[in-house]
Amino acid sequence: MSKFLGPPEELARHVNDTANQPNSIFSDRTTGEVFQDARAMVNAYLTRLNQRSGSHHAALDDTGYVSMKRGSAKVNLSILDDHGVLLLVAPIMGVPLARREEFYRRILELSFLATADAAFAIDDEKDEVCVRALRRLSGLDYEEFEDLVETVGKVADDWDGALVREFG
Repeated sequence: MSKFLGPPEELARHVNDTANQPNSIFSDRTTGEVFQDARAMVNAYLTRLNQRSGSHHAALDDTGYVSMKRGSAKVNLSILDDHGVLLLVAPIMGVPLARREEFYRRILELSFLATADAAFAIDDEKDEVCVRALRRLSGLDYEEFEDLVETVGKVADDWDGALVREFG
């Protein structure tokens, strides 16, 4: 999983600058549980997701990363501590060599409404098309977490085969 490589001012448009401040509170709005840090919160949410879905996903590793399956899709989840965000990325396919303009238009159109809170993106390091979602960690509740994981997984699962068939 690559780290955010864009300019800090670009990321700042998406992330509240207070997300990584010492006074950030990581708590679950529904249960009222307060967590010591973002990793503890996300690990608790992963445990809860596992219980609800009947599946087993490992906890975050030392780098704040975990990968999980959703249908045919692999959803990679990372905590980017330096930016105070949760990043979910599901690889779909390599960027096609032919019909690129048509392909780019297609994924932009799909990102308008078909991807809900996620969007198609291109990982330039890997030349790979992904479905991704980015969310500030501070104030993240379990329902948002579950929705992000399910949305990224479902969009990737729905479109990975279709885009490969259409653009190879």
